[in-house]
Amino acid sequence: MAARLRRRRRPPRGQITKGPAGYREVGCATLSFYDQDGDCLAAVRMARMPEPHKASLKKSLLAELKCALDQRPDLRVVKAADGAIDNWTFLHNEVPDGVEVVDFFHAAEHLNDAIAAAYGVGTVESRRKFADLRHVLLEDPEGVTKVIRALTYLRNKHPGKTDVAKELAYFRKRRDRMRYAELREQGLPIGTGVTEAACKTLVTQRMKQSGMRWGKEGGQAILNLRGWVQSERFDHAWAMLAAAYRTEVTLLNNVVPLRAAPL
Repeated sequence: MAARLRRRRRPPRGQITKGPAGYREVGCATLSFYDQDGDCLAAVRMARMPEPHKASLKKSLLAELKCALDQRPDLRVVKAADGAIDNWTFLHNEVPDGVEVVDFFHAAEHLNDAIAAAYGVGTVESRRKFADLRHVLLEDPEGVTKVIRALTYLRNKHPGKTDVAKELAYFRKRRDRMRYAELREQGLPIGTGVTEAACKTLVTQRMKQSGMRWGKEGGQAILNLRGWVQSERFDHAWAMLAAAYRTEVTLLNNVVPLRAAPL
């Protein structure tokens, strides 16, 4: 049980899980560009094979962001991720200042878990309470405050249900990153849908087919190519590779064409 708990805790901290029951995750990130109405115009998609703390992925993302801000310093930065500790340590401490937001759909999943712990999974009362509080969290300027108040009530009413207290702590710790109504009013994104889509189309659809096994170098080569295609950069990237990776070929004078052997 203790080993299983340790395995669950390692990935959110950016650590690689090892052992027969462990797994290794490809890291994905996107740099997305939105118009003033909040519609996504373009995105740079990138992925890296498993590595401790996603070091090279973070380096690539910072380089892309710096390049964009050098050309357009007026752009407003929004940092969005799920609740993983390692993600927010990086985004808060290393990425240039900007708005921080926990992906709304991840927040809603935690809200659903809290409500289900109190009222039962799939019950009519559970579905109704979740729908009401989800709407409040999304639409009300004081949404996260009201959600915390509701979960505090449920925790006090059901002191033996530890999952309610756990999810209450989740919202309390991240409340400053859950100003969804305010951000939507400003036309800013509140979710990581572009990144989630990249995880699926860039990685899963290609690298998790039946029987596949990948080494680090071979897997990274595939991820690079797919990232360029999905970011509409393939032609430019391939031209740079062609210019950088060249080798000298010597033609021999005594080479003759092969002839078919007589029957």
